[in-house]
Amino acid sequence: MPGKNLTRDEARERARTIGVEAYDITLDLTTGPTTFRSETVIRFGCTEPGTSTFVDLLAPEVAEVRLNDRVLDPAEVFDGTRIALDGLAAENELRVVASCAYSRTGQGLHRFEDPADGGVYTYTHFEPADARRLYANFEQPDLKASFTFTVTAPEEWTVVSNAAEAVREPAGAGAATWRFEPTKRISTYITALAAGTYHVVRAVYEGDGVVIPLGLLCRKSLAEHLDADRLLAQTKAGFAFFHRADRFALPYPFGKYDQVFVPEYNIGAMENPGCVTFRDEYIFRSKVTEASYEGRANTVLHEMAHMWFGDLVTMKWWDDLWLKESFADYMGTAAVAEATEYEDSWVSFAIRRKAWAYRQDQQPTTHPIVADIRDLEDAMLNFDGITYAKGASVLKQLVAYVGAEHFYAGARRYFAAHAYGNTGLVDLLSALEEESGRDLSTWSKAWLETTGMNRLVPEVAVGADGAVAGFAVRQEGEPLRPHRIAIGCYDDDGSGKLVRTRRVEVDVVGARTEVPELAGGPRPALILLNDDDLTYCKIAFDEVSTATIGERLSDVQDPLARALIWSAMWNLARDAELPAREFIALVLRHAARESRIAVVQMVLEQAEAALHHYAAPDWHAAGQAELSAGALRELRAAAPGSDHQLAWARCFGRTAAGDEQLALLHGLVSGTESVPGLDVDKELSWLFAETLTVTGAGTKADLDALLAADETAAGRQHYTACRAAVDTTANKERAWRSVVESDDLPNAMVDAVIRGFDRTMDPKNLAPFTEPYFAALDRIWSERSIEIARRIVVGLYPMGDVSAELLRRTDDWLADDGRAPALRRLVLERRDDAARALKARAADARAAAAG
Repeated sequence: MPGKNLTRDEARERARTIGVEAYDITLDLTTGPTTFRSETVIRFGCTEPGTSTFVDLLAPEVAEVRLNDRVLDPAEVFDGTRIALDGLAAENELRVVASCAYSRTGQGLHRFEDPADGGVYTYTHFEPADARRLYANFEQPDLKASFTFTVTAPEEWTVVSNAAEAVREPAGAGAATWRFEPTKRISTYITALAAGTYHVVRAVYEGDGVVIPLGLLCRKSLAEHLDADRLLAQTKAGFAFFHRADRFALPYPFGKYDQVFVPEYNIGAMENPGCVTFRDEYIFRSKVTEASYEGRANTVLHEMAHMWFGDLVTMKWWDDLWLKESFADYMGTAAVAEATEYEDSWVSFAIRRKAWAYRQDQQPTTHPIVADIRDLEDAMLNFDGITYAKGASVLKQLVAYVGAEHFYAGARRYFAAHAYGNTGLVDLLSALEEESGRDLSTWSKAWLETTGMNRLVPEVAVGADGAVAGFAVRQEGEPLRPHRIAIGCYDDDGSGKLVRTRRVEVDVVGARTEVPELAGGPRPALILLNDDDLTYCKIAFDEVSTATIGERLSDVQDPLARALIWSAMWNLARDAELPAREFIALVLRHAARESRIAVVQMVLEQAEAALHHYAAPDWHAAGQAELSAGALRELRAAAPGSDHQLAWARCFGRTAAGDEQLALLHGLVSGTESVPGLDVDKELSWLFAETLTVTGAGTKADLDALLAADETAAGRQHYTACRAAVDTTANKERAWRSVVESDDLPNAMVDAVIRGFDRTMDPKNLAPFTEPYFAALDRIWSERSIEIARRIVVGLYPMGDVSAELLRRTDDWLADDGRAPALRRLVLERRDDAARALKARAADARAAAAG
């Protein structure tokens, strides 16, 4: 569609001539279930009177366009994505009246009807550029303005936006109109609206010289599961943390603070000031482990950090997306560790968030943290593991490099200088340099403006007496970067624990760094590079440490050290240096003794991934039997009702095979079997049912019974996934058509179908879809929203057909330079996944042959 994909050059040119003062946006949500009325009045200035520009709008129909005293013909100036404006004055007022469409893709104004009770819920999601689906605007982050929303909706609804409600008054039979206070100057992508039959809990934060009204909103059908006390306590703890004199020392600047849990959300959460939105899967309707509560707390405080990094001070263009996301990822974890009960949150960061970064950074599409974002399609795909988790990891290194005191002082200087404005890389670095006295230009070039990661390898020389004669750290990869790391030496303390007996902090510079401090002492049982996780890198182990890990990983006393070792071993498995079957054996040997549930859950997920993607195909059945038997053993051995029991139950539920195990699963769902302490609730029942379905041990009648007992949005999504998992050619074809040939399913159902489609007992069953996949790619990209297209392109790539032939077929498709760059990136990343799997399977087969 012409003009839909705004380029960086277009945005820069528009920002050069246009300055926006304010928007008045009037919406009528009583006009029916498919469209709503949108009226926008924009007041803006122009530095070059007489010139032309455009405003952005995605709408089925435009009824009126008035620029100053001129009425413009919509048929002439509106092309479906942009409204052309010419003859601008120094000061302008634009009025646009349109009929806009509700979304079923999670973009723009999404509308959802709850099957549990018929309640209607709408909410917005705009990042990076979908505010134009709600109102006409200049859709780029550096054209900030003040926004005033007026909304007419059914009178029984709750309506919230970024700012506080100013007045509410009747608007005819069964309707009311809400008018909100003007916002501070913010970008279009963080304006927000949520309207519907929401359940609401109110509270207040008082302290630090401010009073902040708080709200929690969710669907009424989820109200019984809303743990408001815990969420409000963490919210208040977050404000107290960020307000501290040694942290941001700047009170929350946007008035009230609503947190809205919304259905069918595409992402985890969004930092709209005063109206933060979260996926409502964060309201747990079944038992979850403490790791899930910790993860949610991290999201809550990640979004709160954005109120300063991103909302108060915003990047000029999406190249500097890291200026908000890297910082929020780092600050969210820091706030959780320092302000909540989850003081070990850096352990979860090391095992989970960094795994995302490592995967992304080793793909051929890796990019610098400060990226080259040519257009909105590039921007959409840059919300990735590099921008978030690698960026946060590098910031952790920066804090170690300049010192925490100087880091936070630099942040305070940055906020003061650029409040309500837009910035780039140099603005932040200047603030940090002024506070720390360090020249950060070299550091920035090495860490923020280059791609890839380094691997640090220990070189240990041992003398005839068994003592360490010399020690060095070898750095691999380009470019070589400066790393401030800690090196930990671990030995048995006499009680069966491996404890750190020595710690040396050193600057690794260049290809090889000598560490004389570690020479002369006894050879440690385990040497851990990057102990305390100060830098971003992969690490290797010497032979003695590798042997110690194999036998005694679970004896390592420090939880962060264990997490770092687990992370390193998974990287070795992904790099085909550790055979998949050996990684699975390591998990079965040590995971049951791991105290941190976040680590247990992650390594069990990785063991399953190793089985499905990295194990030699002829060992898959035997490997699945080993993993499922181990999971069942630990499920029965775990403390009744514990988080560990639930983690092993989920692993068993996903990997169960064989008549005896499947009969147990069926009995657990039906209630004829039990495991002491294990509550087979709705979510666990659906997980078990999906495995029963794909193996042929479950029936449609079983699924119908589960749905009858769980007639909710989540229940329908699980049912859809299970139906797509039925492992017959005809059923897989139906599932394929429902997402590839039809655009009728909403975003959440697309996800469910893809998940079920991918479940099969024999990957060859999905081979017939390889050619149709490549044939459909260009059409899907051109016809669907980028969000739905991305899910289909990534989710339906034929990973079940991993082979040299699949790589060749992918290469043939990629050879056409006419493909959309963002689409090429997605396919290239999936090709890399397939190539990695093929290499790892070969390594696993060689290890088996070698005995």
